[in-house]
Amino acid sequence: MFNIKILCVGKLKEKFFADAVAEYLKRLGAYCRIEIEELPESRLTGAPSEAEIAAALAREAGSLKLRIPKDSLVIAMCIEGRELDSKQLADFIELCGVKGKNRICFIIGGSVGLDESIKNEAALKLSMSKMTFPHHLARVMLLEQLYRGFKISEGAKYHK
Repeated sequence: MFNIKILCVGKLKEKFFADAVAEYLKRLGAYCRIEIEELPESRLTGAPSEAEIAAALAREAGSLKLRIPKDSLVIAMCIEGRELDSKQLADFIELCGVKGKNRICFIIGGSVGLDESIKNEAALKLSMSKMTFPHHLARVMLLEQLYRGFKISEGAKYHK
């Protein structure tokens, strides 16, 4: 069974996002052990400088690195990452299992993204789209795609 951890910078506040997350966590329970851990987002001024942003991202990266489970395959969610369709993601997860990589850690940054050190150390940089989405919505989208991937792998009709 897969062990999936999703590390998220920022707290999920909106009830509609929290409800969607809870629903997909429930569904995914049949396919994997899954955990979401939220880390505090660094506070920035109204118009932060590049140096302030870089310092905030570095602080967040330090906290993230301490929470990545040992022996995990790390996937950094970032806009410049590789785009996979749902079937390709399902195939990738299956391949991880075949290779004995049943611990996967997805990392979703906060509103200003992820530090380059996290991206550079990840086994895969994954993008959901070239479009920009709120990081809270990205969490829901990732959970849905993981669920869809497991359904694809089992040959279910969820994926059309």
